[in-house]
Amino acid sequence: MSQVYILRRRADLPKCVDVSLPASKSISNRLLILNALCETPCQIDNLSDSDDTKVMVEALQGDLKHIDIGAAGTAMRFLTAYLTLQPGVHEITGSERMRKRPIGTLVDALRSQGAQIEYMGEAGYPPLRITGATLKGGDVVFPGDISSQYITAFMLIAPIVPGGFRISLTGTINSRPYIDMTMAILRRYGIDAHWDGNSTVVVPEGKLVSIPVNVEGDWTAVSYWYALAALCPDVKFNLMPLDEVSTQGDSLTASFLNAFGLKAELNGRVSSVCRVSAPLARFEYDFRNQPDMAQTYVVLCCLLGVSFKFNGLESLKIKETDRISALVAELKKIGYVIETNDKDEIWYSGQRCEASYEPIKTYKDHRMAMAFAPAVMSLNHDLLIDDPGVVSKSYPDFWNDIAPLIDVQPQ
Repeated sequence: MSQVYILRRRADLPKCVDVSLPASKSISNRLLILNALCETPCQIDNLSDSDDTKVMVEALQGDLKHIDIGAAGTAMRFLTAYLTLQPGVHEITGSERMRKRPIGTLVDALRSQGAQIEYMGEAGYPPLRITGATLKGGDVVFPGDISSQYITAFMLIAPIVPGGFRISLTGTINSRPYIDMTMAILRRYGIDAHWDGNSTVVVPEGKLVSIPVNVEGDWTAVSYWYALAALCPDVKFNLMPLDEVSTQGDSLTASFLNAFGLKAELNGRVSSVCRVSAPLARFEYDFRNQPDMAQTYVVLCCLLGVSFKFNGLESLKIKETDRISALVAELKKIGYVIETNDKDEIWYSGQRCEASYEPIKTYKDHRMAMAFAPAVMSLNHDLLIDDPGVVSKSYPDFWNDIAPLIDVQPQ
């Protein structure tokens, strides 16, 4: 049974808040797969302590016969490809929501290369039964607008497949930065992963050579602190550790600073951010390459009275929940009416409604909880959050970290 927590803005806010950011789970999970494929695994420092990464560690350290990845989408996609190369028969399943998230495009592509994969339930969806086999390398074709996790799954196993893979992407390419991240990590392991032209990913066969690595702080998590900084003009936030030059696509959240009246200064791996001016009246952005930040900025714009139009949101429909529908429903509870084409666009023109202040449902989606939490700073009303523990999927210490600003207690 889920629990409801009360969030209440503290009466006296500190002048400065030091924040230890979580490590990037996106980088951590890629490193774990490559480490598992290495003859000599490398040392990984600052590995993410998120649920998604813990699931990956447990799966790779187990017997691989029966794996339940819960709600971890990266683990489902990456391990599906990884298991096709491992001897024996493996079954992989997940949460109820995961069993409704499509995986047919990845399975079809793996089968075309010789993988032996069966659906244990509805065709096109987990759970899967995978029998280890020898894959053939060569050409693979994906639509460019699918989840980058499918493409990354192929890229990560390519070095140990004869001939590697040449992956052609057709149409508009979504989440390109995540593909670039995977390339950068493969190059760290000695593999010459690269683009051939604008739409073909080449990952050759090669020997994976491991070197020690320190995982960066998570730039997606930074977006929640930018939201808090925008809503707390008298507070300075020191975010650490943070690499200004990052392989993470969500590092582009730094380009939003001016739009929300924020200013950041970097000192080593510490980024200090505070609000110095009023936000813009209107903000438009294509989130095609940074879909995980969309919820944060939808909520923040409403709270600041900033009209907006966001597009490139196709993948939000198949995340941990249908994030577009969830945003529409939950923002009404705090008095904001946003509109959508229920496909790939969301916009807000300033329309308000009477707030009910019913508990914000998180739909087992960590980003719903963290995107809405900053709202209490401007509502002049307590905020109720249902099932707040979902943040452990990516940011287990989130509620402790915001405690200097927000008192969080069970209802």
